[in-house]
Amino acid sequence: MAGPLNGYKIIEIAGIGPGPFAAMLLSDMGAEVIRVDRAQAVRGPAPDTAAGDISLRGRKNIALDLKNPEGVEALLQLVESADALIEGFRPGVMERLGVGPDVCLARNPKLVFGRMTGWGQEGMYANAAGHDINYIALAGSLAHFARAGGQPTPPLNMVGDFGGGGMFLAYGVVCGILEAVKSGKGQVCDTAMVDGTAVLMTMFWSMMSSGIFNENAPGTNLLDTGAHFYDTFECKDGKWVSLGSIEPQFYAELLKLTGLEGDPEFAKQMDSSMWPHLKTRLQDVMKQKTQAEWCDIMEATDVCFAPVLTMTEAAKHRHNVERKTFIEVAGKTQPAPAPRFSRTVPEVTQVPAHAGQHTAEVLNAWGVKNVDALLASGAAKQA
Repeated sequence: MAGPLNGYKIIEIAGIGPGPFAAMLLSDMGAEVIRVDRAQAVRGPAPDTAAGDISLRGRKNIALDLKNPEGVEALLQLVESADALIEGFRPGVMERLGVGPDVCLARNPKLVFGRMTGWGQEGMYANAAGHDINYIALAGSLAHFARAGGQPTPPLNMVGDFGGGGMFLAYGVVCGILEAVKSGKGQVCDTAMVDGTAVLMTMFWSMMSSGIFNENAPGTNLLDTGAHFYDTFECKDGKWVSLGSIEPQFYAELLKLTGLEGDPEFAKQMDSSMWPHLKTRLQDVMKQKTQAEWCDIMEATDVCFAPVLTMTEAAKHRHNVERKTFIEVAGKTQPAPAPRFSRTVPEVTQVPAHAGQHTAEVLNAWGVKNVDALLASGAAKQA
């Protein structure tokens, strides 16, 4: 038995970004996830090599023409056997295709219908285009990714697409499935990146209400690079390290290992008026040694230290190697499934699939009728 979601069946309507990421998370945990691509995405026979998008790992791929009534009917037959369906279109698109939540729940009253959008299913922005940068801006998050005097800087697209989007969709789907087991009733899970990102900011709302976070002065606060003991520092060799020595005992260890123990200026840890000056002094100290030398001094201590690594470097670091944090699938290095379970151990069971690679196999296995006729008509397509 692989993964705690083994035995659950989920349909993923092909999309980009947070939808596939959520589907990957569910598949990593053992669910049987079938990705439904457009028939038009099938360009010919599936190549022998795995598809290049690592986020497609763990599930088989079928191709249906959802503008063809027979393709729609095939999808609805799949819905009858599924525990959940996830989609990432703008509001109303699934309804116009004839496979909206009302139609799907009529076929399967226990279905969890997971919807992934940036803005949500209603609201003044609901039908507007957008990307991660816009969603985290409106959620009150992006404004705080900035150094003092600098402009807001998007943290890649990790916060909106993946943290506030895909992970909340996967979480919501599992919550919905658990509730359906008790009630026998499905429901719609409306996941919006702006909502999820807002939730991710909960601690900072708490800090602001407690008077220890100034939202109008980014880059001057405890956790946004304002403090000299919570930032990244350049080393002698041009590489970087991270320090997060917040608690007094960890700060004391930082001062000890940097040779600053007993310095009267550094004794004033929480005097924020001193932070810019102390950061300059600490940076001067950190530049006296290479990243490797600081690792020799600080790694595995209570300084709260780690080298700043690229993805390739992270995959080779001893700690990650010992934990098997990264794996290789079809010759591609990638993150291993997380979190970990002691008994139902997650694993990657399928290399990334090409559009339509498993159409006939999956339709037959899920009990869809007249598969040969669907393929012949073009309502379904096999790569």
